[in-house]
Amino acid sequence: MSKTDFLNLCRQVTGADQVITDTDSLQTYESEWRQRIRGKALAAIRPGSTDEVAQIVRLCQQFRVPLVPQGGNTGLVYGSIPDHQGNAVVLSLKRMQTIRELDIDNETITAEAGCLLAQVQQAAADAGKLYPLSLASEGSCTIGGNLSTNAGGTAVLRYGNARELCLGLEVVTANGDIWHGLKGLRKDNTGYDLKNLYIGAEGTLGIITAATLKLFPAPRASCTVLAALATPDAALHLLNAAKNYLGPTLTGFELISDFCLQLVLRHFPQLRHPFRQTAPYYVLLEIASHESQEHAAGFLLDLLEKESDQNQLQDAVVAESRRQAQTLWNLRENISMAQAAEGKNIKHDIAVPVSSIPAFIAETNALLHRHFSGCRIVCFGHMGDGNLHYNISAPEHTSGEIFLKQQALINRIVHDQVHRFNGSISAEHGLGTLKKEEIRRYKSAIELNLMETIKAALDPHNLMNPGKVL
Repeated sequence: MSKTDFLNLCRQVTGADQVITDTDSLQTYESEWRQRIRGKALAAIRPGSTDEVAQIVRLCQQFRVPLVPQGGNTGLVYGSIPDHQGNAVVLSLKRMQTIRELDIDNETITAEAGCLLAQVQQAAADAGKLYPLSLASEGSCTIGGNLSTNAGGTAVLRYGNARELCLGLEVVTANGDIWHGLKGLRKDNTGYDLKNLYIGAEGTLGIITAATLKLFPAPRASCTVLAALATPDAALHLLNAAKNYLGPTLTGFELISDFCLQLVLRHFPQLRHPFRQTAPYYVLLEIASHESQEHAAGFLLDLLEKESDQNQLQDAVVAESRRQAQTLWNLRENISMAQAAEGKNIKHDIAVPVSSIPAFIAETNALLHRHFSGCRIVCFGHMGDGNLHYNISAPEHTSGEIFLKQQALINRIVHDQVHRFNGSISAEHGLGTLKKEEIRRYKSAIELNLMETIKAALDPHNLMNPGKVL
């Protein structure tokens, strides 16, 4: 039987209009959103239910057709697009957008994999609850993609990443069976925690089709402050003071270098510098409280006063409204777009122990400037949980294309430094194809062997997102 037979059988499952084969329409599914690379697909298939996903997977097994699960296609490591062989199908889950259940008393929401993150956030908010996963791409990324990559974001400090927000999964396994694991239980000690095999696996073990997620009481008040500091050491001091003084109300702690802020102001001229004088670093700090706005603001102002008295703060701006708070967050959330507008750059999504962040920045900055004079370091990210986006832009008046030829050497310096500090070269973006070879330098042979054993056991024909992660 031929690939034509395969596609015809797929059309019988989903309907003919949901099996896309024409070149122009396929481009959306074959290209990653930054348009840096493009693969080649046999087809893009858009199932509308879990049962249809299972039937398509069984057909892929029968015909030995590789498949690439795809959600919002907002990833940064090329994990949701096919290779260049043209043998794989892209399995888009974007039609599966049903909120299946909202259990207020159990504080859970069950959503299909194609639901946008913003859709789930809004459904929770409409019920007076909070789903706290928060990403810049929340208007386009999907729940399935969030879980497949174990997404992080800006609220990990308080609520954890996607893995910690998930209680149960529905998964189509590599052989086309459906695992109905949508339990809304906080405690279930009955053997291996299977859901955690699939979370963060980037679709290489099975396809997440729905998830039961944790909700939280919506906070009554929130306060946002942008603080100006001299060094990352001062930022670490502020973080520890904030944890001790604010406790669980501290929800966000983002480190921003002055160069990041200058890029944003250059490429987003509608935004304004919040301070009269620049500082080497800034921290965007946010708290969420179940007390009154006045109570929350009072605690935050007390903290700032104490830190100012100890000469840890150079200046601070406290948002007096939600609009002002969003303006401050815009300075943080537009860094990646500003860097892209500045030119081609080399990205690193790294994590080191929070206590090591100041030393990592100081030592790695010095190494890069020694070897690549004039390179511009775009350092920002989730300092509260140890995750930095440590990106490198070309020196001014240097071609981005020429600079990218140094990528392997720059990666080696940065990743070796991360390893030296007992960190990770991928904190929240995953491995995809971009880092699957690089990770072999840093994971032990035992770790790799365990991962390969799991992959071979669950996907013996290597049809589930082949060439990714391993």
